[in-house]
Formats: sequence, structure tokens, C-alpha cells
Amino acid sequence: MFTESELIEALRQRNPEAFSYLFETYSDKIYRLAMSLLGSEDEAEGIVQDSFLRLFEKLDQFEGRAKLGTWLYRVAYNASIDLLRKRRPVVPLLDEPDDEGLPVPVVYVDWCQAPETILASEEASLELERAIAQLPKRYRTVFILRDIEGLSTAETAEILSISVSAVKVQLHRARLMLREQLSAYFSERLSTKPKGLAQPKGLAQPKGVNL
Repeated sequence: MFTESELIEALRQRNPEAFSYLFETYSDKIYRLAMSLLGSEDEAEGIVQDSFLRLFEKLDQFEGRAKLGTWLYRVAYNASIDLLRKRRPVVPLLDEPDDEGLPVPVVYVDWCQAPETILASEEASLELERAIAQLPKRYRTVFILRDIEGLSTAETAEILSISVSAVKVQLHRARLMLREQLSAYFSERLSTKPKGLAQPKGLAQPKGVNL
């Protein structure tokens, strides 16, 4: 284990253990972010390689004003957006005004009734992945950084170059959309009738995802 300052110094000294530690810590995280944006395994793997190569090239110039992890996320995000722009000339900004309005849930279910075998099943995990993949790109990226990778609101805002308030709004919208999709999924399996317009209580979800 390295502290942040120890890791930076060890990387500058080209310590192979530091390189291995950095890659093992962040490669999967960077891949998930790139995959969520690009939807291509080959392109996501390329983003991972390019992000680490760029870090190694810029190590001597790294001033430590941001954490290494935050810097890597930022590089990966920008590289992914560049690829998207090559596909389409215009890519909407994540911080642009949002006039879509909050999604209106149409199915409500008390997830407390779901047996643990359902909540922890591979099928439920796959359904969660499918639901995340269907989120609009702006919401999906914020949700992955905040709720999957566990970054703070401030770190997420820095990575995406948007305001803290925009992160909060987009995360809230993502959670509402996922809650509706997954409530419908569990409603079918529990044969539960919709329950008016009350918030579901005791909300549970696979692997601690915060909905």
C-alpha cells in the first residue's frame, strides 16, 4: 500500500511495484467509465492504455493539485468524449440546461418483500447492468462515478468539468430512472400490484447500489 505522496514519488522513480499498484487500483475503474460512454470493449481498452501512458509521460509535470485517480478519470473521460465526437460532430455537454423534467414513476413496489435470493441473483445483477446502460449518457456517467466507483460529488464535478449542483441533479435523475425500471422488474417477480403514489419503503438493491 502507498499513500498518495509515496505513490507519486515511487512512480517518478519508475518503481515497478508502484506501477503495478496504480494499474491494479484504477484499470478496471477507468475501463468501466470508458465502456459506459463508448459501449465498445476495444475502444474502452484503448482508453485504459492511453490514460496510463499519458500519466507516465506527464509524471514529471504532475503537481499533485488533484489526486492521481481523479486525474486518470479526467483523462479517460476526455479521451472518450473525443472518440464520441469523431462519431458525431456534436456531443451534448453534461452541464447544459436540462428541460426534460423529472421522470414520473409508474410502477411502485416494496423491495422489502423480495427474498435475498432474488436480490443477490445473477439475473438481478444483469438487470441492474441493463438498466444502467439504458440511462441517458449524462446520467449514466455521473451515476457510475458517484454510486459505482464511490467518488465524491466534488471529484465527479471536477472530472466532468461541471458544477456540483449539476452532479447532484443528474445523480438524482439517474436514481429515479433506475428505481422505476428496477421496481417494474421486481414487481413482475413478486406479483405485487402497484401501490398508489407512495414512495417505496425499505428500498434494497443488489450490491449496495444507492437508489
